Amino acid sequence: MVKGLYTAYTGMVEEMRRMDVMTNNLANASTTGYKREGTVNQSFDDQLALKIKDTSEIFRSKRLGNVNLGVKVGETYRDFTQGSFQVTDNTYDLALDGTGFFAVEFRNRGGGTTIRYTRDGNFTVDQNGYLMTKDGDYVLNANGARNSAGGQANYIRVDPNHEVKIDADGFVYQNNAVVAQIGLVDFEDYNYLEKYGENYFDMVAGGRMTESDARIEQGCLEMSNTNIVKEMVEMITITRAYEANQKVVTTIDDTLDKSVNSVGQV
Repeated sequence: MVKGLYTAYTGMVEEMRRMDVMTNNLANASTTGYKREGTVNQSFDDQLALKIKDTSEIFRSKRLGNVNLGVKVGETYRDFTQGSFQVTDNTYDLALDGTGFFAVEFRNRGGGTTIRYTRDGNFTVDQNGYLMTKDGDYVLNANGARNSAGGQANYIRVDPNHEVKIDADGFVYQNNAVVAQIGLVDFEDYNYLEKYGENYFDMVAGGRMTESDARIEQGCLEMSNTNIVKEMVEMITITRAYEANQKVVTTIDDTLDKSVNSVGQV
């Protein structure tokens, strides 16, 4: 077997995966609260190669040294840096300045519920006055967020017929009185957050919840932290790397063709 073919093949597979991640970032460049993703490459472990059926060294195979069969899929990481703010002046559009997440009660198609976390503050109020996400999930208050508990007692409810003001600490005011506090949470290690959909996250086993230091900005939305120009430059880099591996495969194929059909006939 020709090791160069394996090396080029693994390189092409990795570049295809990088392209998939990069195009997903571009597709979500306008998704509120989206956090861009990136990839890392990892080389295969070196293997000690031996020359078999060789009689130049008595009672032992001749060492050829360490060889490497190319690159393998590494990890996909997520960039949690804060995105830029877009001013909307909408009452229920909220952005987080600092580290932290809103907590929402997510309901699946089967009717089951679970607590998920998001930076997307594009909220609305239904006809009953409950604060909800654009997908119809209830936003939790401070108690619900801290205790990862849903239910009506932990929903945020306002009178849709009266003005609503939300301060930086998440307190919701109507008629100069506090009616609720929006729940915010943070996490000790973001490696324990698992992506769900485009801008929801689950805390997996081993994760620890902490207090958020984020401040709420009413009338604003945090946009995606994807930089379109950088992603386009990355696309060119990925394309060139893929073409280089493709050329290696073509070159080796031509060499093998000459070895079999030309040299082999001599």
